[in-house]
Amino acid sequence: MTTVGVIGGSGLYVMESLEGIEEVRLSTPFGDPSDSYIVGTLAGTKMVFLSRHGRGHRILPHEINFRANIHGMKQLGVEWIFSVSAVGSMKEHIHPGHMVVPDQFFDRTKSRVPTFFGNGVAAHVTFADPVCPVLWKVIGAAADQSGATVHKGGTYLCMEGPQFSTRAESKVYRGWGVDVIGMTNIPEAKLAREAEICYATLALSTDYDCWHETEEDVSIESVLEIMRVNVETAQRILKLAVTQIPAERTCGCASSLEHAILTDRSLISVEVRERLSLIAGKYL
Repeated sequence: MTTVGVIGGSGLYVMESLEGIEEVRLSTPFGDPSDSYIVGTLAGTKMVFLSRHGRGHRILPHEINFRANIHGMKQLGVEWIFSVSAVGSMKEHIHPGHMVVPDQFFDRTKSRVPTFFGNGVAAHVTFADPVCPVLWKVIGAAADQSGATVHKGGTYLCMEGPQFSTRAESKVYRGWGVDVIGMTNIPEAKLAREAEICYATLALSTDYDCWHETEEDVSIESVLEIMRVNVETAQRILKLAVTQIPAERTCGCASSLEHAILTDRSLISVEVRERLSLIAGKYL
């Protein structure tokens, strides 16, 4: 059975309509994930749900243990991940309440560990096209079918947070031509690629950041109000999307590590091999 993961961001703390629910708490070689994984079936597909910030929204963006979250998904057999994420719009035509399915990321984070490797192992995965093309089409089609207003393609700029942008920053980012801004999809997408898991984002626009001259500046109150509406739409989109995932993976995500590890295998310690066994064991 195909296993699909959903990582829920601000506002999406549970996955409705899951059947046969089991709560699974995992430990990983990289520490503890954000919360227990909720495992069940949706429309006949096995699904694994994780609240990125923890239930009750306890974890700030820069505090998230992204490596543990993705490793836990891998432990549970996940091959596809939908990331559901609240974002600010950097374009006039992307209104609060709209959905965006980005196909590029721009990394402005500062203090996060972006890789499973290091400690004597050098690996460089290809990340020119950071979103799985198959999953990107699936989530875009499902958004269309749901009746949501969806913008396909565009760049998600990931900032460090937890504060929102200054007005100067917001105007500079807008000048760069990015489409949305958020705090959580990097290094999540990078780690999914290293773990050979297909990854795509459903971004929920909640505000215009603070660049817009006639709209109010972003506030947590306004974000939560829009999120209440967006989350219902996101649940509907995910129910449609899981039925359209192919039975087999034909994209490059499934073999992204095949030529990525440069280190002489004889120099890799037993301890490091064990730590990387699930992520890269077949290549070591």
